[in-house]
Amino acid sequence: MLKNGDKAPTFSLPDADMETVDLASFQDKQHLVLLFYPKDGTPSCTREVTDFSDHEVDFRKHGCAILGINREDCLKHQEFRDREGIGINLLSDAEGEVCRQYGVWQTREVDGQPKTGIVRSTFVIDRSGVIRHALYNVNFKGHAQEVLALVKELNS
Repeated sequence: MLKNGDKAPTFSLPDADMETVDLASFQDKQHLVLLFYPKDGTPSCTREVTDFSDHEVDFRKHGCAILGINREDCLKHQEFRDREGIGINLLSDAEGEVCRQYGVWQTREVDGQPKTGIVRSTFVIDRSGVIRHALYNVNFKGHAQEVLALVKELNS
């Protein structure tokens, strides 16, 4: 798993419009929040992603972009984004490579059985590409506001 102070692993992933988004394109320009969530359309994931989307303007005021990432394909992201009115960019990591690099693809025990999937996690990355906050296994309730407070600290 990654920790505070680590260099953020680079990646290039397609978004909901099938345009490629590179981590490097944010370096020296904006802070970045990477939001790893398990699945489009589930109640908790919808709430988390829409909360971040609802606060997107506040994040931008502090020089920060937000990217949501999971293993759903671009078309599912597009449908989810359009249905829920999501403004943040949703990226498809269909092969799971970026999920593995960031340590969010994990096996856990659920009801006595091993289950592998994305552990809800968030990374706050500064303009120089360094992870300032690596937050694993987060609770979606109020998480967007908590992360916004962390981003505000980056500018002080």
